[in-house]
Amino acid sequence: MALVIVGTFVVALCLCAGDAQAQAQLQVGFYAQSCPQAEVIVRDEVGRAVSANVGLAAGLVRLHFHDCFVQGCDASVLLDSTANSTAEKDAIPNKSLRGFEVIDAAKTRLEGACAGTVSCADILAFAARDSVVLTGGSPYAVPAGRRDGNVSAASEAQANLPPFTASAAQLTEAFAKKGLSQEDMVTLSGAHTIGLSHCSSFSGRLSGYNATTGTGQDPSMSAATASGLAAQCGRSPDAAVPMDAGSPDAFDTGYFHAVLANQGVLASDQTLTSDNVTAALVVENAYNTYLFVTRFGEAMVRMGGIKGLTGGDGQIRRIRTNCRVLN
Repeated sequence: MALVIVGTFVVALCLCAGDAQAQAQLQVGFYAQSCPQAEVIVRDEVGRAVSANVGLAAGLVRLHFHDCFVQGCDASVLLDSTANSTAEKDAIPNKSLRGFEVIDAAKTRLEGACAGTVSCADILAFAARDSVVLTGGSPYAVPAGRRDGNVSAASEAQANLPPFTASAAQLTEAFAKKGLSQEDMVTLSGAHTIGLSHCSSFSGRLSGYNATTGTGQDPSMSAATASGLAAQCGRSPDAAVPMDAGSPDAFDTGYFHAVLANQGVLASDQTLTSDNVTAALVVENAYNTYLFVTRFGEAMVRMGGIKGLTGGDGQIRRIRTNCRVLN
């Protein structure tokens, strides 16, 4: 465990044995000489966006997750589709992603300040951290030095992103394939303490849950929660509802308390109480805020080291001063 000064914060950074190899060429303060204002510029753009629309904080955290789980943290999720290729962002699991314009705004300013220096992949990692902090979470140091990937395929997103219907065992396996532990999986699920979920992602839990009769609600969801969600979704099939109704815009432990009360919105949320080990982790995070925020920062650093491009691999995107096209 090392203490690192980031701006006015002193934060703990853990590079544990399991992620040492992935983090080998990433380092905190990577742009200290080449673009010393890099993190400040990203933080400023994220702050501007979140002040105007707090929901973008959850969107930016999700963007980073969806990037890292597909081909590693290489900003491939930001690339636009072309006439010959459907990109990750147009895959069905990514249709509701948002925050692209925030990354573009940061990239445009960074290209003006230090052209061809800061990768889109690092901007994503910085923006996710800043979104957590701006909604009340604790700061953590982000190792940087990622390079941008040259390939983006919708089929890869479909194959690698865990579905919102996944069981605890399936989630554990999906995270393990990325070098992340079961504790990391439960902790990172806590990001659902901010943001919304579209009704289409959980409508099957509200009615027609019994495959035999085609009726009934998911018994793992409290009746009051199911009734409330059904009412909200009944008004508009495309509606989006908070995943942590108690404090939807605050990065806190409310999500874990909701799961313990059988109020998890997604099946992949509530399933965390179906396994003794993951349920115990939910309890730990729910009742120890310091433990949760510490674990969360460490897990984000580990996730940020998944199979990224470093050194001379990949590129630093700079065409049109945005992250949507290759050089």
